[in-house]
Amino acid sequence: MASTLNKVLLLGHLGDNIKMHYFEGGNCIGRFPIATNDEYTNKTTGEKISNTEWHNIVVRNKLAELCEKYTTKGDKIYVEGRLKTRQWQDDAGNKRYTTEIYASEVIFLGQKKQENKPTTPTTKIKKETTNFEDDLPF
Repeated sequence: MASTLNKVLLLGHLGDNIKMHYFEGGNCIGRFPIATNDEYTNKTTGEKISNTEWHNIVVRNKLAELCEKYTTKGDKIYVEGRLKTRQWQDDAGNKRYTTEIYASEVIFLGQKKQENKPTTPTTKIKKETTNFEDDLPF
Protein backbone atom coordinates (compact mmCIF):
# COMPACT_ATOMS: atom_id res chain seq x y z
CA MET A 1 0.00 0.00 0.00
CA ALA A 2 1.73 3.15 -1.23
CA SER A 3 -0.86 5.77 -0.24
CA THR A 4 -1.03 7.70 3.03
CA LEU A 5 -3.73 9.57 4.91
CA ASN A 6 -3.60 12.84 6.82
CA LYS A 7 -7.10 13.49 8.19
CA VAL A 8 -8.38 15.11 11.38
CA LEU A 9 -11.97 15.20 12.70
CA LEU A 10 -12.78 17.51 15.61
CA LEU A 11 -15.94 18.38 17.49
CA GLY A 12 -15.45 21.10 20.04
CA HIS A 13 -16.02 24.66 21.18
CA LEU A 14 -14.35 27.79 19.83
CA GLY A 15 -11.87 29.14 22.34
CA ASP A 16 -11.80 32.62 20.76
CA ASN A 17 -13.26 34.62 17.90
CA ILE A 18 -11.64 34.07 14.51
CA LYS A 19 -8.61 36.26 13.74
CA MET A 20 -8.65 37.29 10.07
CA HIS A 21 -5.70 38.31 7.89
CA TYR A 22 -6.28 39.77 4.41
CA PHE A 23 -3.81 39.71 1.52
CA GLU A 24 -3.43 41.50 -1.77
CA GLY A 25 -5.53 39.93 -4.49
CA GLY A 26 -8.52 39.36 -2.20
CA ASN A 27 -7.37 36.20 -0.42
CA CYS A 28 -7.68 35.82 3.33
CA ILE A 29 -6.87 33.40 6.11
CA GLY A 30 -8.52 32.92 9.48
CA ARG A 31 -7.20 31.29 12.63
CA PHE A 32 -8.99 30.18 15.80
CA PRO A 33 -8.57 27.65 18.61
CA ILE A 34 -10.97 24.79 19.36
CA ALA A 35 -11.21 23.05 22.73
CA THR A 36 -12.08 19.37 22.98
CA ASN A 37 -12.76 17.68 26.32
CA ASP A 38 -12.10 14.17 27.57
CA GLU A 39 -14.01 13.16 30.70
CA TYR A 40 -13.75 9.97 32.68
CA THR A 41 -14.21 8.70 36.24
CA ASN A 42 -11.25 7.47 38.25
CA LYS A 43 -12.22 3.92 39.19
CA THR A 44 -10.24 4.01 42.43
CA THR A 45 -11.42 7.34 43.86
CA GLY A 46 -14.69 7.82 41.94
CA GLU A 47 -13.48 11.32 41.08
CA LYS A 48 -14.62 12.77 37.76
CA ILE A 49 -11.59 13.83 35.69
CA SER A 50 -11.81 16.31 32.79
CA ASN A 51 -8.97 17.12 30.39
CA THR A 52 -9.09 19.85 27.77
CA GLU A 53 -7.02 19.72 24.58
CA TRP A 54 -6.54 22.84 22.41
CA HIS A 55 -6.28 22.69 18.61
CA ASN A 56 -5.22 25.51 16.26
CA ILE A 57 -7.52 25.75 13.22
CA VAL A 58 -6.73 27.49 9.92
CA VAL A 59 -9.41 28.35 7.35
CA ARG A 60 -8.96 30.12 4.01
CA ASN A 61 -10.85 32.51 1.76
CA LYS A 62 -14.65 31.99 1.60
CA LEU A 63 -14.55 29.38 4.37
CA ALA A 64 -12.72 31.88 6.62
CA GLU A 65 -15.22 34.64 5.84
CA LEU A 66 -18.19 32.39 6.65
CA CYS A 67 -16.60 31.25 9.91
CA GLU A 68 -16.00 34.88 10.87
CA LYS A 69 -19.59 35.81 10.04
CA TYR A 70 -21.37 32.94 11.79
CA THR A 71 -19.18 31.97 14.76
CA THR A 72 -18.13 33.47 18.07
CA LYS A 73 -16.22 32.27 21.09
CA GLY A 74 -17.99 29.34 22.78
CA ASP A 75 -19.88 28.09 19.71
CA LYS A 76 -19.90 24.35 19.02
CA ILE A 77 -18.29 23.43 15.71
CA TYR A 78 -17.23 20.38 13.68
CA VAL A 79 -13.99 20.66 11.72
CA GLU A 80 -12.50 18.25 9.23
CA GLY A 81 -9.08 18.82 7.75
CA ARG A 82 -5.41 17.83 7.72
CA LEU A 83 -2.46 18.36 10.03
CA LYS A 84 0.30 20.69 8.97
CA THR A 85 3.38 21.63 11.00
CA ARG A 86 5.19 24.84 10.23
CA GLN A 87 8.52 26.13 11.48
CA TRP A 88 9.27 29.70 12.58
CA GLN A 89 11.81 31.66 14.62
CA ASP A 90 10.99 33.43 17.87
CA ASP A 91 12.41 36.82 18.91
CA ALA A 92 15.47 35.11 20.45
CA GLY A 93 16.25 33.31 17.18
CA ASN A 94 15.15 29.86 18.41
CA LYS A 95 13.40 27.47 16.03
CA ARG A 96 9.78 26.89 16.99
CA TYR A 97 7.18 24.56 15.56
CA THR A 98 3.42 24.90 15.41
CA THR A 99 1.01 22.14 14.41
CA GLU A 100 -2.28 23.34 12.93
CA ILE A 101 -5.37 21.80 11.37
CA TYR A 102 -6.03 23.17 7.88
CA ALA A 103 -9.81 22.87 7.61
CA SER A 104 -11.45 21.58 4.45
CA GLU A 105 -14.95 21.22 5.95
CA VAL A 106 -16.74 23.08 8.74
CA ILE A 107 -20.19 22.50 10.19
CA PHE A 108 -21.72 25.01 12.62
CA LEU A 109 -23.51 23.02 15.33
CA GLY A 110 -24.64 25.52 17.91
CA GLN A 111 -24.33 29.20 18.51
CA LYS A 112 -24.42 31.18 21.70
CA LYS A 113 -27.24 33.71 21.57
CA GLN A 114 -25.87 37.12 20.65
CA GLU A 115 -27.62 40.20 19.35
CA ASN A 116 -24.90 41.33 16.94
CA LYS A 117 -24.41 38.06 15.01
CA PRO A 118 -26.72 36.79 12.25
CA THR A 119 -28.65 33.61 12.97
CA THR A 120 -26.67 30.61 11.83
CA PRO A 121 -28.53 28.41 9.35
CA THR A 122 -27.94 24.68 9.42
CA THR A 123 -24.77 25.08 7.44
CA LYS A 124 -22.26 22.63 6.10
CA ILE A 125 -19.23 24.15 4.42
CA LYS A 126 -16.96 21.89 2.41
CA LYS A 127 -13.86 22.82 0.48
CA GLU A 128 -14.72 26.51 0.53
CA THR A 129 -18.23 26.04 -0.82
CA THR A 130 -21.52 26.37 1.02
CA ASN A 131 -24.13 23.64 1.03
CA PHE A 132 -27.34 24.12 2.98
CA GLU A 133 -28.70 20.77 4.10
CA ASP A 134 -31.79 19.84 6.10
CA ASP A 135 -31.48 17.45 8.99
CA LEU A 136 -34.87 15.94 8.12
CA PRO A 137 -34.95 12.15 7.67
CA PHE A 138 -37.36 12.38 4.68
